[in-house]
Amino acid sequence: MLCSIYKSAKKQGAYLYITKKDDFSQVPDALLEMFGKPTLVMVVKLDGRTLAQVDVDIVKQSLQNEGFFLQLPPPQENLLETYKEQKKAQKKQ
Repeated sequence: MLCSIYKSAKKQGAYLYITKKDDFSQVPDALLEMFGKPTLVMVVKLDGRTLAQVDVDIVKQSLQNEGFFLQLPPPQENLLETYKEQKKAQKKQ
């Protein structure tokens, strides 16, 4: 299965996978608005491949069912909350 991968102009680390290059007809208009102007990153064959941040089977299933897959960046760690939890754990010891 071939797919085209586009990066977002508005959201760093967001990527949109579609089945046909430059065919955004399956992508909801609201999503395209939030995504911004898509910039082609690559066209890739998904069969027998692994992807860095997402499960290739989930991508393939979404492409077949929805016609697109949206990859969002992992949430940033809240350093203040992490610090508070570490302090709380230290007090309990």
